[in-house]
Amino acid sequence: MTARLTGFLFALLLVWSLPGRAVDESDLLPVEQAFALTAAAPTRAAVELRFAIAPGYYMYRHRFGVAAVGGEPKLVPFSIPDGEKKVDEFFGAVETYRGSLLLTQALPELPASAGAIELEVRYQGCADIGICYPPQKTRISVALPEGGAAPVTATGAFGPGVSQPGTLSLGLPAGGLSSGGAQGALPEDEAFRFEAIATGADSVLARFTIAPGYYLYRDKTKLRTAASGVRLLTPRWPPAQAHTDAHFGDVQVYFESFELPVPVARESTAAQSIAIDAEYQGCKTNDICYPVMRRTLQVDLPAGQGADDEGMKATGNAGMDGGAGDAGAAASAPLGLFAALGLALLGGLILNLMPCVLPILSLKALALAESGHDAAYARRHALWYTLGVLGSFAAIGLALLALRSGGSALGWGFQLQQPAFVGLLVYVMLAIGLSMSGVIAFGASWGGLGQSLTEDEGSKGAFFTGVLACVVASPCTAPFMGGALAYAVAQPAPAAFAIFLALGLGLALPFLVIGFVPALVRLLPRPGAWMETLKQALAYPMYLTGIWLLWVLGHQVGIDGAAAVLAGGVALAMALWWFERHRPDTRLRRWALALPLLLLAAWPLRFVAGLDAPAKSLAAIADVGEVWSEARLNEVLASGRPAFVNMTADWCVTCKVNERAVLSQAAFRTALEAADAAYLKGDWTNEDPAISAFLKQHGAVGVPLYVVYPKNGGAPRVLPALLTAGTVEEALAWAAQP
Repeated sequence: MTARLTGFLFALLLVWSLPGRAVDESDLLPVEQAFALTAAAPTRAAVELRFAIAPGYYMYRHRFGVAAVGGEPKLVPFSIPDGEKKVDEFFGAVETYRGSLLLTQALPELPASAGAIELEVRYQGCADIGICYPPQKTRISVALPEGGAAPVTATGAFGPGVSQPGTLSLGLPAGGLSSGGAQGALPEDEAFRFEAIATGADSVLARFTIAPGYYLYRDKTKLRTAASGVRLLTPRWPPAQAHTDAHFGDVQVYFESFELPVPVARESTAAQSIAIDAEYQGCKTNDICYPVMRRTLQVDLPAGQGADDEGMKATGNAGMDGGAGDAGAAASAPLGLFAALGLALLGGLILNLMPCVLPILSLKALALAESGHDAAYARRHALWYTLGVLGSFAAIGLALLALRSGGSALGWGFQLQQPAFVGLLVYVMLAIGLSMSGVIAFGASWGGLGQSLTEDEGSKGAFFTGVLACVVASPCTAPFMGGALAYAVAQPAPAAFAIFLALGLGLALPFLVIGFVPALVRLLPRPGAWMETLKQALAYPMYLTGIWLLWVLGHQVGIDGAAAVLAGGVALAMALWWFERHRPDTRLRRWALALPLLLLAAWPLRFVAGLDAPAKSLAAIADVGEVWSEARLNEVLASGRPAFVNMTADWCVTCKVNERAVLSQAAFRTALEAADAAYLKGDWTNEDPAISAFLKQHGAVGVPLYVVYPKNGGAPRVLPALLTAGTVEEALAWAAQP
């Protein structure tokens, strides 16, 4: 991962080092020299297509295509080796080829009279200097050997339209590079000029000047500022033009210069100078595509009040990058630190009501009831439980911030994208359930469920119960959490750390209050025989949680991985049973079978960590609508239809509640039909860089994320994490307005 990141940064550095140079023939080879194609027919059953790729150039695996001219005969998919995996600035996660490439196209049985076959070959490649050729479409005519004849090889290139038996004809496609290659392409700053001025205390006017014959992508145009106390709100985009682009498909572009008013929210009314960072990308029509361009301008804001962004709450913007200070970030009024701390505290408090956390709170109440209502014991347990929760939230927060600073797009619940971690949680739930069922007594090490224990053991038990509460809370997103966490990941480390601690404090607060308010402790029922029955009854939610986690694991790595972890759970249960049965015996006898079984149970965790995600059918991913992709979303918006985007994950409890209660109901389908809206569903159960980027774009730190795009091309609306039918229907009706 480090090597890939280093290579990617080096490539960006190379691209950025060429800001003022025009591209001429010495910079870019003609396409037929950059990717020299020859063909051979070793038998009548196959054609071999060989690409000689010039140094400094590469080709994309997903852009190859081979078909018979005229559509007959029908060809089976060609054979192609695996390419080098990389994250490409144009297409995202791709496989590429350098040096040379051999494609083998199998042929059906052809009539004996057929002396040649004419194929249409499609491909696309780029140069390392950051310029992509348009997709190429070339016709080749390859002579076929007779029954036992030697293979016929097609070599060389004869100009466009020239065709000879046994040779191939290479010609530039319609709409391909101009005859002079990329010669004459303007330097970046002449093709696309960016300017910005302040038009008031609460607004900035950006201007993009586009040279004739060039165009700029709307969805790749972003503005942001890192200035303290200043946020760029949703720009007032002028209408863009729908365009079928050779590089990115159906997109919205600007062929003419345009002005972009940007409201500004600010905390201080004093005059100040801010740096506005612009990122944009464009192309020369039917020619080269420029690398991503980045410019920074200083803008002097006069004294005065900033814009009121009330009503822009959770809007986001489809072409603006998420994060603090970004135009179009999915936030309401710019949060201050104290407001974010308050939201985090409230969100953590509501987490206690989530189905994944409520059983843990019940365990602690049970532990207090067993204590005989001793006030000192209650306070001690409350403090250690709180420390366990705070320590765990701090660890997750620091890990998340560290990984994001390294370039990883991760969000709340990211650890549940790791199958080994999900498998470990299955074991934990099983072990707790067995303890509560009386198979084994862990003592305070597992939530304070043991009998008479020392003070030290009780403290440990309370602490690790707090850790467990944090772990099982990770699949849940409570109201108010999203805004606080989105603010946290964009702040300096001390402020972000404080917000994560506030979230943990909210989760621990109910038990902390019970422990320190004697009147509340006295309201708990007196200890008695009923407690053993309740303890055993609470084991069954733990078993059900383990089954749910196995279901998640099956979606992540397939049934083989889930079965392996289930077998590991049996080994774990047997180890615990043996250990408990021989507790009075010597230590050697207790561990004689328990240790090998525990080691055996650990093997499935290693096994599932190496499994790939199984292929999912479209019906499994999008049971109502379609599978989300950036390209499909752009197609829908370009056609003038609204879109409802649902970003979900199998391990996200809140997501599943919303889908069961709202998104799977007939009323939702009716609202979609009435609005003529497309329903696009993205699955973040496993890591997906495209979905991670989409979440970041809208200022979200995890799932669920619901975004509604209007048909008129305006800014989208981000819905609350907990949906109601009324909220969804109102948003779809809004999106359908002209």
